[in-house]
Amino acid sequence: MAKVFIYPATSLVLSDMVERWGHEALGAATSIRERIQTPSLDSPPLQMTPEDPKKGLKYAAVEVPCGVRGRMSIYGPLIEEADAAIIINDADLSFGCMGCARTNELVMYMVRQQEGLPVLDIKYPYSEEEGTAFVTQIKEFLTGLGGENNE
Repeated sequence: MAKVFIYPATSLVLSDMVERWGHEALGAATSIRERIQTPSLDSPPLQMTPEDPKKGLKYAAVEVPCGVRGRMSIYGPLIEEADAAIIINDADLSFGCMGCARTNELVMYMVRQQEGLPVLDIKYPYSEEEGTAFVTQIKEFLTGLGGENNE
């Protein structure tokens, strides 16, 4: 079972596809759920600890807007943990919105700079034929990684 970073990291559809082929999807949902359910977090609605800004500084300089550093404190560790990544370019907002152009640029740069990280980099489908090819490419990529549900 591989840990697969998904982009957009908020895509439930992509997360489900990764899990259907026997892998663990690394996206925002799990990380944010952990933050919300952790009883030691005393700063709702921010759900941040004093350590989170420090984590973000590992990935983005102090001159970068604080929202980018905050997001990178979530996405940076996921990218480092990943065994593979799937990047969907030009995705429709309903497929998973990341919400911050600068964070998106930094996330894409980090994923592409990870040495030896297999990356499936494909375009979002806008027709039925493209949709079929889209799912097939993802299935072939995930099957190539090995996993429980791979036939």
